[in-house]
Amino acid sequence: MLALAVPASVAILGFFIAYVVNLRLAQRSDQLGRVSHQLSDFYGPLYALVNATNTSWQAFRATHRPGRAFWEVPGDPPSEADAAAWRLWMSLVFMPLNRQMRDLVVTQAHLLDQDQVPDCLLTLCAHVSAYEAILGQWASGDFSQHVSDVPFPRRELTDYAVKSFGPLKSKQQELLKNRQPPARSGLARWPGSSGPDRP
Repeated sequence: MLALAVPASVAILGFFIAYVVNLRLAQRSDQLGRVSHQLSDFYGPLYALVNATNTSWQAFRATHRPGRAFWEVPGDPPSEADAAAWRLWMSLVFMPLNRQMRDLVVTQAHLLDQDQVPDCLLTLCAHVSAYEAILGQWASGDFSQHVSDVPFPRRELTDYAVKSFGPLKSKQQELLKNRQPPARSGLARWPGSSGPDRP
């Protein structure tokens, strides 16, 4: 009786160990899939767009009123040429980038790491909506307003993109490094054989 019980116990223990290992592998695979999805569909594009926006802004400011605030200086408004450049860059560079970021927030919010949408992302959406009205005024020839009532959250948005992308990318690399290689498959070989088709 004991001789039968020992193999049975070993088989049960082996099954339990295999179950635990497979469960952990499945959980790790699910976690890797989630993180990779977050990076490819939200945090990666957001990080790239934020950097593109900041680089474009720096290029614009290096040429137009460098070293000075653009609209915020009382008694020192931008020249007509600078104001026209502002409208051009805002219409063709900044707003297209901002719209892409807004669309990411609206369509991919389920990929957020947080339970609530961060304030900087909500402010971004409000900023874009407010500027749509201003662009509509420009299209009709009304240049009385150039700045949105909702400021662009440049510092907060950059901080959020950088602090979110980096840790997620590191987490993805760690999960990939710890992933178990797939089990080898094929026909069993006889000892000393050189291939699966040798008897």
